[in-house]
This record gives sequence, C-alpha cells and structure tokens, in this order.
Amino acid sequence: MGSLESLHWFGPELVLTAALLAVIVVDLVRGRDSGEWPGTVAFVGAAAALVATLCLPGVMGSGGLLGAVPQHWLFGRMLVLDAFSVFFKLLLGLSLLAAVWMSLRSPEVRGRPNEGEYHTLLLGSGLGMFLMASAGNLLMAYLALEFVSLTSYVLTGHLKRNRRSGEAALKYLIYGGVASGSMIYGMSWLFGLTGSMDYAGIAAGVAKLDAGSHGALFVALLLVLSGFGFKISAVPFHMWAPDVYTGAPLPVTTFLAVGSKAAGFALLLRFFAFGITPEGPAAAVTSIPLPQLLAAISIATMTLGNFAALQQTNMKRLLAYSSIAHAGYALLGLVVFRQDGLDAVLLYLATYYLMNLGAFLVVMLVANQTGREDLEAYRGLAWRGGALPAVTLSIFLFSLAGLPPLAGFLGKFYVFAAAIQGHLYIPVVIAVLNSVVSLYYYARVVKVMILDQPSADQPRVSFPVVDLGVVSALSLATTFLVVQFGWLLRTVAEAGRVFRG
Repeated sequence: MGSLESLHWFGPELVLTAALLAVIVVDLVRGRDSGEWPGTVAFVGAAAALVATLCLPGVMGSGGLLGAVPQHWLFGRMLVLDAFSVFFKLLLGLSLLAAVWMSLRSPEVRGRPNEGEYHTLLLGSGLGMFLMASAGNLLMAYLALEFVSLTSYVLTGHLKRNRRSGEAALKYLIYGGVASGSMIYGMSWLFGLTGSMDYAGIAAGVAKLDAGSHGALFVALLLVLSGFGFKISAVPFHMWAPDVYTGAPLPVTTFLAVGSKAAGFALLLRFFAFGITPEGPAAAVTSIPLPQLLAAISIATMTLGNFAALQQTNMKRLLAYSSIAHAGYALLGLVVFRQDGLDAVLLYLATYYLMNLGAFLVVMLVANQTGREDLEAYRGLAWRGGALPAVTLSIFLFSLAGLPPLAGFLGKFYVFAAAIQGHLYIPVVIAVLNSVVSLYYYARVVKVMILDQPSADQPRVSFPVVDLGVVSALSLATTFLVVQFGWLLRTVAEAGRVFRG
C-alpha cells in the first residue's frame, strides 16, 4: 500500500503526532506561565488517539470489538494494521491516558518548569509504542523500539535534581545501549541468513537454511532476544528495572510497567509468530533449542522476580520485581508456540493492565500524602483514613498473586492451561510454586495496611474523591471481570486470529 493510501489507516499515530506538536507550541507560546496547559493538551491528545483507534474501520463492528478489522500492510510493508495491532493500540492508548492523568495528579511532575518537555516526551514514547505494535519488519521494529527507549531514558531522569532519578536514567541508558547493540547485530545476522527484513521473508528464508547454518540462526535469535527481553524486563536482561522503577517519577514508572511491557510483548509475539516459529515448514527452527531456551528464560524470570521481591521494603521496587515475575508468567504462553498459548498471553496482558495500573495508582496516592514510598508508610493505612485505598490495593495485590475469582487468577489459569496442553508440566509446576511465593510478599503488604496498628507519629491521611473513584473503578473491574470474561475471550481470539493465517 502506498504512503498516501496508508495514511487512511494511520489515524491514531497522526493524532498523537498532532498532540505532541500542540504541546510543544503551547509550551513555547505560554512559557513559564503555561501552568497545566501542556498536561491538559496531552490528556486530550491521548484520549483522541484512543478514540481514533476505536474509529478505525472494522473496530466495534458487527463481528465484535475486533471481529471485522481487515489486514493492511502500510508504507511498503513497514507497518501492518490488523486485529492484533489494534488490540495492542487500545491497551497502549489506555496506558498512555492513565500515565498522563497520573502526571496531572503527581507533584513530581505538576507545576515544574519543564512540564511541557515531559508531556512531549511522554506522548512521543506512546507514539513509539503504537509503532512497535504495528511493526511489520525488523527495521521498523528496531526504529520503534529505539524511539521508545530514548524517550524513556529522558523521562526516567525527569527529576533533574534528584540523585536517584539521575542514577536510574544513567543505568537505563547503559543497559539499553548494550541491549540495542546486541539486537541490531542479531538482526544483521538474520538478514544475512535469510536475505530479508520482512517477517514473511524471514520465515521463508529460515525454511531454506541448510543444517550448517542452524548454529548461526540460534546465535542470531539470542542476540535479537536481548533487545526484546530488555523491553519486557526478562532475565537476564532485567537488571535495569528495579533501579529505574524506583528512581523514575511514579507516572513514568507506571507507564514503563504497563505500556512498555505490553509494547515489548507485541514485538516479541509478532516476531515469533510470523518470522520465527517451530510450526510450519521452517525445519531449521525445530532443530535448534528455541522452545527450551524460552522456557528457561521464563522460569528464571518468574523465579528471580518473586524471590528478589521477598526482601523489598520499597513499594516501587517491590512492584518492579513483581513486574519481572509477571513477564515470566506471560512468556510461558509463548513457549507453547500454539494458538491457545498466544491467545493466553494476550489475555494475561489485558488482566495485568488492570491490576498493575491500580496498584501503582494507589502507591502514587500514598506517596502524594506521605512523601514516602517505603512499606512503613503503609502501616495502619486502613485506620488512618485510608480504608478505601487499603482495600483496593489489597484487591490488586491478591489479583497479582492469582487468587480466584480475581482477574489475575483468570489470566494465570489460561496461561497455565495452555502450557499443560503443550506438555510443559515442569514449567507449570514451577510457575504455580512461584505464585505461592508471591502470595507471601503481597500478603505482607496487606497485613501492614490492615492488621498492623499505626504508630503515634503517623498522621491521618485524606485522598481526593476523584482519585478514590478511579481506584475503585479499577478494583471493581479487577473483581468482576469474570462476569464479562466471555467478551474478553472473544476479543483476544479476534486479536490472535492473525496467527492462524
């Protein structure tokens, strides 16, 4: 499809680009008197991008939310618009909208002289994630991922006079540079082996490889995985996550934990589903231990994340290790290399959005009131005027642990069921045991909030009604998702139908 014709299907990205430019203009025109105008414009732009995604042809049609979305290759097969990319654009659009809204409520961002720059970078990062969801070949995948990474480095260091924020940004940059270099080197190997950067061309080229090239293919995949693994914070590419989550402003931490991880999985799933897959004629892939490699990464990721979280007393750092563990659970669905496994990953990411966003939002509310992020700030929260935040955070944490009938249980159930059908019995047993381990550190937070009595020097807290309404809505969605679970399953199946050919 030509460039002009492709613009018809490029609406959400165009809206984000326009919003980004509008924030720059507002910031330049109003200068230091801009107040909350940059954030307001950014919020309107993020909401407009979400609406533009819903207005794409085929979305919300008679076939369901994504049932009638056609497949279109845009800009010379650089990007692809299909039900899969629209699913992730909706998820990323919601993540971006939540991040901008949290930024408007956060004293770490609101009222600072560089607020316009911040919202410009935040919208730019969201634009890059939209491109990651639609990337149709290796070049666009790399460019989109780098666009997101570069903006994320700066957002992490937004608190210029905060040593912890600057240190986190530097570590993020160093780890990201190494992962990026490894990934582009692996992509060059893939191009040399297959003669194509297009995913379909890669699959055809891999199928024709002789046995002597299988070792080079395995090395190339290892190098490419370093970039994808970095973005989803999978072991051993996870080392940036705890420090970055702790040092970045809370809205940025939330966006990285929810949006950036979803965009990374969008790249990962499309790459392995279209370019490299053990199914089909690509005998070269079945001759290398790709499923075993991914299974090992999945087990290591969930195990390290959960056991490292056991000793954390900073809530942002605890949720950072929790996020690493959940990347391991989601990877288990990819290891299956079957349709039900891929659908399970999409379902898991949708439920993960609700419970993780809710948890970080409560952490931000408590930090706004107390100025602290450590676990001690939560002692007796339910008895200091924070009963509703304490209850909702308990719901989010128990959902992250996978307790029924919460959304997290449904997500884990389908991932584990797909893995069992794929005969991955040992990884499933390890994943279940890891879920038991995670229950300990989640329950410890609940105990501190509800069962422990506050100390004499801890003042009462009060929260804005709007904030309480948002966390209540997220907790209700996490609790009662089972009522509309059939609708979510159908939506996931529609998004995953592109893998069926």
